[in-house]
Amino acid sequence: MQMLIRNALVYSDGELSMKDVALSHGHVVDISLVDDINSGDVISLSDKLLVPGFVDVHVHLREPGFFYKETIESGTRAAAHGGYTAVCAMPNLNPAPDNLENLKVQLDIIEKTAKVHVYPYGCITQGGKGAGTLCDFEALSPYVCGFSDDGKGVQSEDTMREAMKRIRAIGGMVVAHCEDETLLHGGYIHDGEYAKAHGHKGICSESEWGQVQRDLMLAKETGCKYHVCHVSTKESVALIRQAKAEGVDVTCETAPHYLLMSDADLQEDGRFRMNPPIRSAADRGALIAGLLDGTVDMIATDHAPHSAEEKSKGLPGSAFGVVGLECAFPALYTGLVKTGKVPLEVIIRAMTDTPRKRFGLPEVTLEHGAQDVTVFDLNEEYTVNPDEFLSMGRATPLAGMHVWGKCIYTWVGGELVWQR
Repeated sequence: MQMLIRNALVYSDGELSMKDVALSHGHVVDISLVDDINSGDVISLSDKLLVPGFVDVHVHLREPGFFYKETIESGTRAAAHGGYTAVCAMPNLNPAPDNLENLKVQLDIIEKTAKVHVYPYGCITQGGKGAGTLCDFEALSPYVCGFSDDGKGVQSEDTMREAMKRIRAIGGMVVAHCEDETLLHGGYIHDGEYAKAHGHKGICSESEWGQVQRDLMLAKETGCKYHVCHVSTKESVALIRQAKAEGVDVTCETAPHYLLMSDADLQEDGRFRMNPPIRSAADRGALIAGLLDGTVDMIATDHAPHSAEEKSKGLPGSAFGVVGLECAFPALYTGLVKTGKVPLEVIIRAMTDTPRKRFGLPEVTLEHGAQDVTVFDLNEEYTVNPDEFLSMGRATPLAGMHVWGKCIYTWVGGELVWQR
């Protein structure tokens, strides 16, 4: 396939500029190479957004172990549909990737079925339980992008300190789900106005920021690279901002639903139940401010598919987790960029350059030879409809949102993996 995009909005080296771009079989090439081809062999487009493929460092592909929720094949097809060319796969699987034998099961499926680049995590503790015996980090390190017990906070300070020391020694990174289980008390949405008005059990903000505070102290003490998953509270943002100022080697992510919604937007539907929960308007404002000033480094979806039955029991009874790969960028573009809250460059940087650099993934720049490339039509309007998702999961709080921005092409390694 030869493609010529006239007057494209191109993101490269942290900046957006208008230029003509040519692609040949998924590779960015000199524009003269396409201009010289017979025009009948060239797909000509105009006024599109051209970006390096998005990266999501927090995705649940559910395989091995929970293939009725998602598979590596379906999840990576969904990623391509959303403009992603690389994802980092969380380790709450069966078997959990807490040793090489278990990790090989996952790696074999990735090799056979993945449609985009997949970088797995290894567990921090055996079974990813947030407690107990630490894993053999040295053995796992060459094959994983980081170490996480996502879904569980590491409950013991001593356990996390020892994990950080050992992971620091091999140059790895702790990627932490921060949650103090002693503060949960059966909660399932934010402990805010909606919970009080509707008689729901709330999850307090301290259950997150208290463990963030502890871990930042430990990261400073040990010198370990530290990344905080799905930050949702204003206190966490403030703590991370201060830690960065003190030289702690810390980064963090947040998710689109925390940037776009508050607990005032909740409905009595399982698609609004995730962990951590959507919090207050003040928390949302702090996250946006953190994104603008660089405290919040990247945006990850925490794509966490479940079966329809598991998400059908309302806020009290549904499983935690929502999907997001296929609507993340259009929702962010519509809710933050078109409203003037966040520049487009900031959103793209948080979905491309920053996660690649922090997680040591191959760099992608839109220069001659680039092979992981995504094209969006920012002028296409539509409504987010989960029935059109390629993911096996359908539950998203963004369902029904009117958005701009449709992914029309995704190439991975020069191979076309998604075409509208």
